[in-house]
Amino acid sequence: MSFLSCEEMLAAARSQKITLAEAVLRSDLDESRLTEEQSRAAMHHLWRVMQATSREYDPAQRSRSGLSGGDAAKVEQAHKEGKLLGGDYLSAVTAEALKTAECNACMKRIVAAPTAGSCGVLPAVLLARAGEADEEAVCEALYVAAGFGQVIAARATLAGAEGGCQAEVGAASAMAAAALCSLKGGTPEQCAAAAAMALGNLLGLVCDPVAGLVEVPCVKRNVVGAVNAVSCANMALAGVDYAIPCDEVIDAMGRVGSLLSPDLRETGQGGLAATPTGVKIAQRLAQED
Repeated sequence: MSFLSCEEMLAAARSQKITLAEAVLRSDLDESRLTEEQSRAAMHHLWRVMQATSREYDPAQRSRSGLSGGDAAKVEQAHKEGKLLGGDYLSAVTAEALKTAECNACMKRIVAAPTAGSCGVLPAVLLARAGEADEEAVCEALYVAAGFGQVIAARATLAGAEGGCQAEVGAASAMAAAALCSLKGGTPEQCAAAAAMALGNLLGLVCDPVAGLVEVPCVKRNVVGAVNAVSCANMALAGVDYAIPCDEVIDAMGRVGSLLSPDLRETGQGGLAATPTGVKIAQRLAQED
């Protein structure tokens, strides 16, 4: 996709009197030289992989480190027992985010959306609504997510090693917020507001993987990104605007990422990774290897 700004993406939809998803699709076709049928088939495939990841989740499976696994099942069970707050959808979003992120930690197949470390955010908000929206509508929402993800990649970064976790979970949350807003009938402008709010809320989030593994705190941060996306989509759908335009939020994220200490950019040297317990975990795993 060739869009270098969200405003350019929205302007394309307005000028051609098409949906935001259609604008992203047309841009992608111009750049990729794929046919529309090929592009749509690829998007449907990604959605089916997301579904399969959730369906094939095994609550008994643990990651090699022993740090991840089984938590999604705990959430689902607690919801069945009426112990949780937030209702059916929020519980489902929480469980789905954990499922996909845990599957990643257990080396199972996932869709990097946009990265492996943030793979649970976007699927979670959509999987939790799968029974209410048909596959075509979900795939349209995925095009919207892809459009915002591409702009973030072009203007800033999607790499934790370059921009911290704000570039991974933050970007995924922005993509999920825009996708969910679109799926619920939001305007392109509302989708942009949702994305701006979601990314703005996670600005400055550091990347501090304990023992250098994409597990602690990464798995639980997928839940935060997903729930943040839901709240921001809701605000945007209600007509709540954001003071800072989406492109400016993305630019700010890029600048903040460049200012983060290298210890806070995926090196496993700072933040939670540098806590006494984090260091002990790293030492234990090093001895086991």
